[in-house]
Amino acid sequence: MNITQVTPFSKGLQEKIDLLSKRREAIQLGSVSFASPLLLAPMSNICAFPFRLLMEELGCGGTVSELISCHGINYGNEKTIRMLSIHPEEKHVGIQLFGEDAESMAKAAKVALESRPKFIDINMGCPVRKVVTKGSGSALLKDTSKLGNFFGTIKKAIDIPLTIKIRTGWDDDMINAKEVIHIAREEGVEFVAIHGRTRTQQYKGQANWELLEEIASESPLPIIGNGDLHSASLVKKRMAKSECDAFMLARGPLRDPFIFLESYIKDNEEITFTPSDYWEITKRLFEYNQMYTDRERTLLVIMRKHMVWFAAGLSNAANFRNMIFKCPELDDSMKIAEDYFLSLETARKQINPDEAFMTSGHG
Repeated sequence: MNITQVTPFSKGLQEKIDLLSKRREAIQLGSVSFASPLLLAPMSNICAFPFRLLMEELGCGGTVSELISCHGINYGNEKTIRMLSIHPEEKHVGIQLFGEDAESMAKAAKVALESRPKFIDINMGCPVRKVVTKGSGSALLKDTSKLGNFFGTIKKAIDIPLTIKIRTGWDDDMINAKEVIHIAREEGVEFVAIHGRTRTQQYKGQANWELLEEIASESPLPIIGNGDLHSASLVKKRMAKSECDAFMLARGPLRDPFIFLESYIKDNEEITFTPSDYWEITKRLFEYNQMYTDRERTLLVIMRKHMVWFAAGLSNAANFRNMIFKCPELDDSMKIAEDYFLSLETARKQINPDEAFMTSGHG
């Protein structure tokens, strides 16, 4: 990883970041500290260090890596090993592993320690078929009798906190999050993040926050609530009255990367993030991705999706999307993005938080 200097944010953007960041309050979940109760959820093919670090800079209290295969680590797969990368400037990051075999997970966790994460997280929530059919991800929820040994074996292999991310259950007939939490506590797991859907729901329907609040009110471990927190207004309402100790945001920050800061804007304040602010963070994300990979095609694929997500809710976003995906060159794509964002001047985003977005799976 070739560390280089990045272009500073403009004075105006940095002042807004600093003002809102100061309103956050640090939290402690078990022995793990975070800068605020608003955390970035792990997302496949998204939460490598460039996006994680950008989100920390934009007010996120802590992050978790994308789900990483224990078998890929143990086989020494080059791409998988790169996924373990943590930037020196990241302050509150955990590494999430997935797998079905306790010994393989323990072995991979030892390797992950070399990247110096704050904690190791076990993925028990991914509903994607290729993960579940091998017995990992949310498939681990199907047989709780194996979980004690599974957690204990991994816990013994590491000298940092162990955490888990689960769903409410496998399906409506197997809502077993409470049982999983109690087993986790017995084996030394420090906190539990829960997506408020079952595996069979995937990312469809609504997250069951009534159930999440009930679980959190009874839980012997700190609970992080996750699901459908797609706008700053929704986050504010949940923070104002919840039994959860913290919250994980996933799809929301993809279209609104300032959501972690906007959640601290007071009702009577006129603080907005402009299209030019979006261009600045696009450049910053590009610089971080240049540190992560030198493959131009990979950079193009990464930047395309983020630029299109960042543009969501702005004027002429559909036309911009078409131009970006038709452009075969990275430099030209960045120029199209620059011209687009800067041409909008003070335009404001209009995102419908109820609109279907990334319902096919992300981790």
